[in-house]
This record gives sequence, structure tokens and C-alpha cells, in this order.
Amino acid sequence: MPDPTDILLEVKDLKVAYGGIQAVKGVSFEVHRGELVSLIGANGAGKTTTLKAITGTQPARDGDIKFLGRSIRGQGAWDLVRQGLVMVPEGRGVFARMSIVENLLMGAYVRDDAEVQADVDNVFAIFPRLKERASQLAGTMSGGEQQMLAMGRALMARPKVLLMDEPSMGLSPIMVDKIFEVVADIHSRGTTILLVEQNASRALQLADRGYVMESGEITMTGEAKALLDDPKVRAAYLGE
Repeated sequence: MPDPTDILLEVKDLKVAYGGIQAVKGVSFEVHRGELVSLIGANGAGKTTTLKAITGTQPARDGDIKFLGRSIRGQGAWDLVRQGLVMVPEGRGVFARMSIVENLLMGAYVRDDAEVQADVDNVFAIFPRLKERASQLAGTMSGGEQQMLAMGRALMARPKVLLMDEPSMGLSPIMVDKIFEVVADIHSRGTTILLVEQNASRALQLADRGYVMESGEITMTGEAKALLDDPKVRAAYLGE
């Protein structure tokens, strides 16, 4: 079991509403240093809203969010990136009229150290396809290539915790395989990851632990392998 003193991200009784509709209903979970934690659930379960609340792009109605032991509720995304909490958003969100290199440098915009170029080279080592097309405009790339770029851009900020929102959404089966290989590679290099995914099987195969979210609530939690073998999870999310 993870060391309880080594929690990097802790969400406690989080509630988020859109007008009169409560989308997240008192959610609690945590991510420990070095873990890959998967948050799975059907479309509309509240997963993306939870990430938006964590990263300050959607106000929380109640509860608390702690990063590195300090409350970050209400802080802006800019400040959180500086602290090391970085998200790869659903839909990629690349800068379409900028080149691959320019997109990567935007990921390092909050940094002022001398190792930015070395990190560009590291991203190119992880994503050789990006290196091949370094000067290409991001908007002319395929969806899978844009997903790689969004992941690389996030890594340029040197995240202490990397949040990933539906990285496989809308991709071909071959590209889905590639993206999950890269997620595993990034984790193996020591990056702590919170992975939000509808593809429950692939997410749990990669994860150390998992949380199941339904209708704005956490309904199950446990070791990823145990969740993967659970009859309820298999029936609801694996089509068995």
C-alpha cells in the first residue's frame, strides 16, 4: 500500500455544480508519489469536471483540494503549473498555428532555467514522430500526433503530478496502443500520473490503483488489478 505520508494530490469531499445541477457530489481520492492512478467511468460521470476543479478552471462549490500538502482550491491554472500540477486536456488543445517546437516551448513558458532545450530533446526521444516534423504546424497534424504533442508540451513544464483527460478519445486503435505505451513510458521515468479514461480496461492495466466514478460519486476504489477482475466493473465497463 502507498505511504500515507507521501500524498502529492488529495481531493476531499469535492462538490462542483453547473447552475442548479450538481455534477460532482462529494468526491474524495488521493494520488501518492510515483503512482499511476486511474479515474474511470462512463461519459457524463463527472471525471472531466473533477479535473477542471482541481486545475482551477471550474470553481468548486465545497470541499478541498491539496497539492504537496497545501490547499490549492481557488488558485488559477497558471499558478498551479508553476507549482508542478499540469494537465493534458481533453481534446488536446494544441496551438494550431504554431509549430511543434513552438508548442513545446509554450509548455516551458513558466520556466526560467537553462535546461529547456534539453527537455525538448527529451520529448523528442519519447516522441520521435514529433522530432521528424519539428517545424510542422500543429493544426496540420493528425489527432494522434496532436495528442503526442499535448503530452510532450505538458512534460515541458516538468510536472510533479501529470493529469491526463481522456488521452485515447477519438483515436484509431493503432494510435490508442501507441498513446498507452507512451503513458506507461512516462510513468516508468518517474512521473506521477492521474489518468482519467473511459477505456477502463486499458487504464486499469496501466494503473497502480483505481477509482470508479458514477453520476458524480466515487462508487468503488482499490488496487487496479482487483478492480480489473471485479465482476461489477467488468460488467459495467468491459462489456462482460
